[in-house]
Amino acid sequence: MTTIVALFQTSEFGPETADVMARAYEKARKSLHDKGQPWIVQEVIAARIIAAARGGERDPDKLCRTALSALGQKVDFPE
Repeated sequence: MTTIVALFQTSEFGPETADVMARAYEKARKSLHDKGQPWIVQEVIAARIIAAARGGERDPDKLCRTALSALGQKVDFPE
């Protein structure tokens, strides 16, 4: 796991929410076909996921969409 995923685990969120956030983060990276995205891209993804989780969102697909929208990406996941 990346260091950003570890950040989710040490944040103010409980373990279940940290797990949801980590899944959303990994999904976002995979949807970008991550082959070593610049650190700033990873930070933007993580920051957007954290902000949405602070707002109460707990759906990993929605957290992922929110993160990717900050990068101008649109992702459709099956409902």
